[in-house]
Formats: sequence, C-alpha cells, structure tokens
Amino acid sequence: MTQHSEHWWSEAVVYQVYVRSFADGNGDGVGDLDGIRRRLDHIASLGVDAIWLNPCYPSPQRDHGYDVADYYSIHEEYGTLDTFDALLADARDHGIKILMDLVPNHCSNEHEWFQAALAAAPGSPERARFYFRDGKPLGDDPHGAPPNNWMAAFGGPAWYRVGDTAQWYLGTFTPHQPDFDHTNTDVQEMFADVLEFWFDRGVEGFRVDAITPVGKHPDLPDQPPVPEGTALLQVTWENEYSVFREEGHAVWRQFRNTIDEYEQRHPGRDLMMVAEAYMTDRPGLMGRFVNTEQFHAAFAFDLLLAPWVKAPIEHAITETLRLLELGSPPTWTLNNHDVQRIVTRLGRATAADESSASNNALETENSTVDVTTGTRRARAMISLVMAMPGSLYLYMGEELGLPEVLDIPDDRREDPVFFQTNGERLGRDGCRVPLPWTTDEATSFGFSAVADGQAEAPEPWLPQPSWWGQFAVTELDSDDDSTLALYRELLAARREHALPQGTAAHLVDLGPGLVAVRRGDLVVVTNVTDAPIALDMTDDHLEIATPMFASAPAEMHTPGVIPPDSTIWFVS
Repeated sequence: MTQHSEHWWSEAVVYQVYVRSFADGNGDGVGDLDGIRRRLDHIASLGVDAIWLNPCYPSPQRDHGYDVADYYSIHEEYGTLDTFDALLADARDHGIKILMDLVPNHCSNEHEWFQAALAAAPGSPERARFYFRDGKPLGDDPHGAPPNNWMAAFGGPAWYRVGDTAQWYLGTFTPHQPDFDHTNTDVQEMFADVLEFWFDRGVEGFRVDAITPVGKHPDLPDQPPVPEGTALLQVTWENEYSVFREEGHAVWRQFRNTIDEYEQRHPGRDLMMVAEAYMTDRPGLMGRFVNTEQFHAAFAFDLLLAPWVKAPIEHAITETLRLLELGSPPTWTLNNHDVQRIVTRLGRATAADESSASNNALETENSTVDVTTGTRRARAMISLVMAMPGSLYLYMGEELGLPEVLDIPDDRREDPVFFQTNGERLGRDGCRVPLPWTTDEATSFGFSAVADGQAEAPEPWLPQPSWWGQFAVTELDSDDDSTLALYRELLAARREHALPQGTAAHLVDLGPGLVAVRRGDLVVVTNVTDAPIALDMTDDHLEIATPMFASAPAEMHTPGVIPPDSTIWFVS
C-alpha cells in the first residue's frame, strides 16, 4: 500500500476481525484462525494494510475473549500457536500485517493467578495482584457491605464477595473479570513479557482494550453521586476515582517503554499500540494519552457517536482533526464489535435528531429502523471518512452493508451486558452474528465448512436471520452498485486521491445541510438531509473541480446537484 509517513500505521486501513464470527474453518459453528486464512483473499481484495484480531487467547468465553485465561496461547476453538503462525505467514504473503487485542484492565476469573489468589489468604502476594479488600462494617453482618459503592460497567455492583468471607474483589465489568492492580510488580512484568512474546512471533501492534479504568485512586473511596438522569451503563464512566486516572498513565508509559526498547533491539520493526477509550466531549484529554511516552494513537469515537446532523458531524470532525496538532494521526472508525452497526444506527427514526446523541455506545435507541435510509447514510459517511487524514479501522461485515440483527431470541443471547442488566439492554450480540459468505443456508450462509461425515454445518454460535443471504459476499461480489463494490472503489480512491494530499484537511462551508472537507485539491461534500441540494459550482472550492466519485447510484445524479444522504468527491 502507498504510505506517506515514516510509520506504516499512521495512514493505514485496518480490518477488524471478530474471530468467533468471521469464518469457521473446521465446521463446528465457531469462527477460527483457519477460517480467516481461507478468507484472506476477501480481506486483501479490499486493499487494507492490516488485520486487527479481537482476543483469541484461551478463555472461558464469558465475555468472548475479553476474559483472558492465558495471555500466551490461542483459544482451543480457534486453533493453536502453530495455526496463528500460519495465519501470520499467509497474511504477510498478502502484504497484510497482524495486530492483536490486549486486555490489561482485567483477566478471567479462571486465570491461574486469580485462582491462586482465591486459594491464598488475605494480604498474600497472590491477592496483591488484584483488588481484594475487606468489606465495610454493616451492623451485625460478619461479612459487611462492599468496600465502596462502585458500579460495574455492564450493570450491577463492581464488588463480589469471596465465598463466605469478609473479603471482596473488584470487577469493573463483570464478576468473571477481576481487575488487575498495575502497581504490582508481578503484573507489570507479566504484561511486558506478553508484549514481547507476541512481537517475537511477528505481531506488529496491539489495540489496547478498555484503557479508561486502568489505574484507581489508592484509597478506593466511594463514588460521588452522579447527575440525575445518568444512564444505567454510564454510571461507571462518571467515577472520578476509577476512570482516566493519573495512575493509568504510569501503566501506559511502562508499555511504551517496553515497545521502544524492543524496537531498539530489533531494527526495522515499526510497532504500535492504539488505545480504546471513549473520550467524547472531553476536550484535551486525548493529548494526555497520545504522545511520545504513551500511546501511538487512540480511536476517535466522536463521529461514530454523532447523529446524522450537520453541526454534530462537523464538531466531531473538527475535534478529531485536532489530533494532528498533537503530532498524532487521527484514528477513525464507524463500527466495531461493541456498537450497533452503522446501517441500523443511522437508519433509526431518531438518527437525524440532535438530541439522540450519546457518549455511550451501549446505551442504544429502540426507535424503528429504515434499513434503506440507513444504508444510504452509511455509504455517505464512510465516503466522507475515507478522505480524512490518519488511519481508518473497518469492522468486518460493514463492507457488506450489514444491518444490526435486533431480534436474537433471549435464550440465544451471549453478551454479559444483556445478563448483567437483566435484559434491560440488548447488548452487543447483534453486531457479532457470523458473516454471510454465500446464500447456502446448509453451511450457515458459507460461514462454516462442512466437517467430514456431516450432511450440513452445525448451527453457528449465534443465530443468523433467514434474510442474511442477500448480504452474502457471493451476491455482492459482481454487483457494481453494492456496498462491497463501494468499499473497494473508495479504498482505491483513498490511495490515489486522498493520501497524496498529505495530512492537512479542514472543513469548508458550502451551505446548510452540507458537510464539506477540503484536503489539497480534493473536496468531499456530504448532504446530510433527505432532499437533493443544488451546489454552487461557482464557489471557490468547486469552480474548477470535477466529480470523480459518488456514494449514491449514478441514476440519482444530475449535474451540480448532490442527492440526499450522499457524498461526492471532487478533484481539482
């Protein structure tokens, strides 16, 4: 791929693979590394630079890999270390790098360290790796109350009692994911070793999960009252004693020091880590994490969370482009495994209502969805973002135009968010439904290989809807108007017309209802209304420009007019 920076990752396009749902290579209904290997041609056909694998370490799968039981191996349903090495080699042959997902805030309650901590006495070195504390006095109750009033990010309390004792342990997300105490030298040394272990195998970087709660106030005081009306799943993120703490920065400096020293010992390696943290509406916070001592980059989620309205979209773009002033390339994304798919988000009846904005992706709207409208808007939004400076992370299936699957039966849901909230929140299963590759229902729409001796593939780990086949890769592959064709064309246009412009980009005002960005001789215009808008082609930004790409089908276009919910690229 053509790069215009000293670092490959600064303008890279990265394809996120939720391993369990991408492709099943052995016919057991669960995606795996061999499945990824046999579908690498599809990923390569998009023209991406790297693949980010969601956690594929051994895990009891209570939070599908984000409850890590062993940071040094591969989950048995996904393959082995040998399979992983083969995937690395195959990806390298396609010119694609591999990033992994690192989970530093917590591990699985089945991790050997936590099991040793449960078996050890209070105050022991084994328990010092985690947050074990005695409960508060509670009348005559010998067990006491939890050590403080903190709430879990997925619902319920954040403290869990150890059997029939007076001690409790902290789990910011669920009881199955105890938090590490990173002031402990064992924990520090283990994560340094984990980074080097995977770098030695050929991994080029890490997406670092849930950096927000890493590092706590040493006294673990009660959280102050939250503002009235704070959403159920937002309470945790308002806790000044457990999120965006200064103690966390010490952890990231240690991680970065490990990476920098590794690069010094291995000339030619260009390693990186990108932070996952929702910093929307927190001006200046990004710069505290993204710098030469901590993260190389951090996801900018502002646009992902913005409603389909001019002012919030422009605000999100402006805030994200400010990263360039910090010396960091922006890291854009519109989808991931934690949020409802963009076709559904932008297809909701409330999507064009500015009051629908949220800074918590798990707090989803329940309004009706128009998939046709959502698809137009999703195509327009990715067409806008593709022109931006910085890196771009795509989530598997967005190139197919997949909507969220909203009607998964309760007895088939797997996400702990659903269970921790007693079903009040649907959780994230709907964006994790296994991909459709063909129209063949006997193979779960091509997701599963049929194992020897089987007439058909087993049902996949999450159910696919009956209409899934219309989004199959085989159906879209030869359709020039498909979303898949759009992504391929956009990525080619990005390399040819956007990247050569360098890093500079800025908003320009072309009138009401239009979001426009100029980058050198490239001007990208998005109509965020439901009506066509006549462009002023005498405007300084457009008078010598030629349209060279559009997100809407050709039959919707007339010269000088931009169709509703669509984007046009102009080149001078």
